[in-house]
Amino acid sequence: MRWALVKAAVAGTTMVALAFLIPLGLMVQQTASDRAFTAAERQAAALGPALAITTDQDPIARAVASTDAGAHDRIAVHLPSGAQVGEGRASSRDLATASGDGSGSVRSFTVKVAGGYALLQPVAVEGGRIAVVEVYVAEADLTRGVTTAWLVLSLVALGLVAIAVLVADRLGSRIVGSARRLASAARSLGSGNLAVRVPVDGEHAHGAPDELREAGHAFNTMADRVVHLLAAERELAADLSHRLRTPLTVLRLNAASLGDGDAADATRHAVAQLEREVDQIIRSARRDPEETPAVAIGCDAAEVIRERVGFWSALAEDEGRPWQLAGADRPVQVPVQRGDLAAAIDALLGNVFRHTVFGTPFAVDVLATDSSVIVLVGDAGPGFTDPDAAIERGAGHGGEGSTGLGLDIVRKLAEATGGDLALGRSAVLGGAEIRLRLQNHPVASADRPARRRGVRPRRRRGTTV
Repeated sequence: MRWALVKAAVAGTTMVALAFLIPLGLMVQQTASDRAFTAAERQAAALGPALAITTDQDPIARAVASTDAGAHDRIAVHLPSGAQVGEGRASSRDLATASGDGSGSVRSFTVKVAGGYALLQPVAVEGGRIAVVEVYVAEADLTRGVTTAWLVLSLVALGLVAIAVLVADRLGSRIVGSARRLASAARSLGSGNLAVRVPVDGEHAHGAPDELREAGHAFNTMADRVVHLLAAERELAADLSHRLRTPLTVLRLNAASLGDGDAADATRHAVAQLEREVDQIIRSARRDPEETPAVAIGCDAAEVIRERVGFWSALAEDEGRPWQLAGADRPVQVPVQRGDLAAAIDALLGNVFRHTVFGTPFAVDVLATDSSVIVLVGDAGPGFTDPDAAIERGAGHGGEGSTGLGLDIVRKLAEATGGDLALGRSAVLGGAEIRLRLQNHPVASADRPARRRGVRPRRRRGTTV
């Protein structure tokens, strides 16, 4: 925009300057020519009184020498007797025309001669005769001062263009500066800085167009609205989570009365974990949005997967489900918080128990590479009829009791590391298979790969636990 304003100023000022300065320069040139011929006429008229008194050569020669043109040999007098005083340049035919020979009429005119022009001025002398005064006007006299005038006019035009460019540049600088501040604030808001605002008053907003000021006001209003909506959403999440405390308390008391046994211990462990997750949700919802969240230091994915598969194995034994775990015997670090990864694994395994009948086998494979960790969860159930619908957030395509959020949460966890989530069919068990890929080194959101669905990765056979 800044260069566009400068170019427009240069074009507009140049056209205006040319429209005025070219006619003015031509007028100066014409004025110089008229000035030269007017001076010649005055020189010729200065000899009229002398010719009216006498036509003798000596007095006329002294009168010629007394003029400025005569001092420079630029004036000559052609007497009726045929004598000539001074250096003449006009032809005899032109002299005859000026004196009226053969026509009886005399007239003053200008003829072209070598090196310039000659002004022929007839003068009546004693006896009704005609003398002709010839004044020579050099070419240089016709353009004297014109070059200087054109130079001055050109400098004036350049000065006007320079001033216009300077004004346009300053104006463009203010406009562009305001637009850049607005764009920078929009990018900052998009990156999560909810405190950013656009200055619409004061020094930074000085010189900004009214349209950009209105855009700044609109941006600030939008940012305030976003902050208000986020605050309301956090409060709602905290309130909803807090409502779970009462049923959780009852559930914990009932679990404590179950007595001993693996099933009772697993139930109490699940209730305790659920309480911790609810507390974490409340703390996260109550946190000030301007606070910087803790940096994930990562966890051992193999250890988390072994723990969660072990937890679900008790329920699998109760339902008669064969299961297997492979590849989780070596430590595998991933840049994900332990609780988030455990929740993702629980969501994947929970889908198996929720959407397949009793006795359906399932398997979990862990594949580690230099750049990523792949977790494969497959079963021998009916599989996905529509993978895209199954992963759609909030659609609830899993049937009764399904919110449609589980796979979407897992997907976001994968994409946060630069990985992805893919749904397909198990090549070994024949049912559904979910592939969770976590990058070892998280990448920026702009560099994250697009989400892929329906990919059927190859499975690695594991050992039954």
